[in-house]
Amino acid sequence: MKIIIAGDGKLGSVLARQLSAEDNDMTLIDYNPRVLESSEERYDVMVVQGNCASMEVLLQAGVKEANLLIAVTGVDEINLLCCMTAHGLNPEIHTIARVRNPEYADQIYEMRNMFALSMSVNPERQAATEIERLLKYPGFLKRDTFTKGRVEIVELRIDEDSKLCNVALNDMNSVVKCQILVCTVLRNGTAVTPNGNFVLREGDRIFVTAPTDSLTVLLKNLGIITHKVKQVILCGGGRVSFYLAKLLQNSGINVQIIEENEERCNQLAALLPSACITQGDASSQFLLESQGISDCDALVAMTGLDELNIIISLYGVSCGVPQVITKLGHMDNTNILGSLSLGSVISPKELCCNTIVRYVRAMKNQTGAALTVHTIADGQAEAMEFLVDHNTLHCGKALKSLRLKKGVLVACIIRGERREIPNGDSCFNSGDTVIIVTDSGKGIYQLNDIFE
Repeated sequence: MKIIIAGDGKLGSVLARQLSAEDNDMTLIDYNPRVLESSEERYDVMVVQGNCASMEVLLQAGVKEANLLIAVTGVDEINLLCCMTAHGLNPEIHTIARVRNPEYADQIYEMRNMFALSMSVNPERQAATEIERLLKYPGFLKRDTFTKGRVEIVELRIDEDSKLCNVALNDMNSVVKCQILVCTVLRNGTAVTPNGNFVLREGDRIFVTAPTDSLTVLLKNLGIITHKVKQVILCGGGRVSFYLAKLLQNSGINVQIIEENEERCNQLAALLPSACITQGDASSQFLLESQGISDCDALVAMTGLDELNIIISLYGVSCGVPQVITKLGHMDNTNILGSLSLGSVISPKELCCNTIVRYVRAMKNQTGAALTVHTIADGQAEAMEFLVDHNTLHCGKALKSLRLKKGVLVACIIRGERREIPNGDSCFNSGDTVIIVTDSGKGIYQLNDIFE
């Protein structure tokens, strides 16, 4: 499939890496020749320098033959104009625009046909939604949902005093006493698909498939005591903070925002009259203590600097804050980050990339494409949701009789209201929904791709 990415920034670069690895014909457009040169060397892509909203530049990039345009420059208006121009030159092209300004949210939805948008994405809004979900279940580092919220894959860290430390997976049921499946374990930076004899060790990060209504039982039986979040400190007053503060206030949660820029503080005070806005350096120990960091229920570090967010989160953990969440723009040094006590780590760029990749795969496979795609285990594994239909092979056959590709795991089968963590005797039938966990890069685009 021929894809044009307009904007070779953080998100554009990640998309180029992911989509070029999936054998798409990629072209990148950007003003900056040095950025383009770097991408050309690292990925299998063509590059065009210039204004991506210009008709001439789009024609040079091959817009008339392209199947999809993804506009992710740093300016919303350029992204929208780029999509409109591309559609004018090629009415058959699909277009995706990143639009981040909250003022455009309703307008984009109501006027999407006029803007010629197939889809719009807002990484900051996605990140805020994800953080709010984590705050509802403080015991989990990450939560990914499937089947409209009925099944989840959650991430837990095995600490020294965890009830699961030194426990073999075959013996887990006696501890958790609910229906779950450990689908992936991240140990020393490497993702492992475990069998029943696998013994969990201190420092492991485990990814657990479970029906959503089992999550509270899981936390209770693991002895992870969680309290309803009532007071949250947000460090940084960017777009994610704004979206998150609105969500939290709608849930009756008290919000404090610490922001260094005076003008931005005034804007937030006008937009969020119920929130407490403090001007100052969020990395200041004195300021954090004066704002009651020791008494808050959650601390969310989301300034514009990853290094600052890491420092704030480490201090929050040292102060005993029950829940710490860290926003990171770069997720390249995952081995280093995995050894730090940063609580939950959220990457708006990664969330947005997953959404776009799912759309691209659905375009390539008009029938049988994944309904949901989530990246887990620091990008080393993927969890995908598929609908079983009349084209699916081996319906009605026991899983133990099937030859699946190495590294592929059937994590859950959903049949109506019934959610089954499968065993060897389980089977799927037409109309069921199946959740698959696989090594990243396995090339699973349809359900039939899991079979040898």
